[in-house]
Amino acid sequence: PMRLRTGVNQLKFQRGLHSVAEERVGRRCRALRVLNSYWVAEDSTYKFYEIILVDPFHKAVRRDPNYQWICKPTAKHREMRGLTSAGRKSRGLGKGHKFHMTTGGSRRANWKRRNSLQVRRKR
Repeated sequence: PMRLRTGVNQLKFQRGLHSVAEERVGRRCRALRVLNSYWVAEDSTYKFYEIILVDPFHKAVRRDPNYQWICKPTAKHREMRGLTSAGRKSRGLGKGHKFHMTTGGSRRANWKRRNSLQVRRKR
């Protein structure tokens, strides 16, 4: 049977260059954790971002109660899982009326909640 591949020509990448930059740096500097990033410059071809990296084994980081959360194993590769601010923005997470499509944690959780029926059991 012939497979239909509809809409392939107009598929767009669903994340911003901001989160892509974080991901690339995270892959190259595996031992460091990506904290955040910000726009620096752009020209007609490229955008430049500065990525803030943290060494999780540095004593100053491990001792500081405000920053020691990034030393936990759960903070490994935050940039790959969309947990940095750029990644969260591309996932549609945030506060306010702009972000109602992700109420419940994600677009899928929101859709599932709206499209499933919870029936109470008879007792």
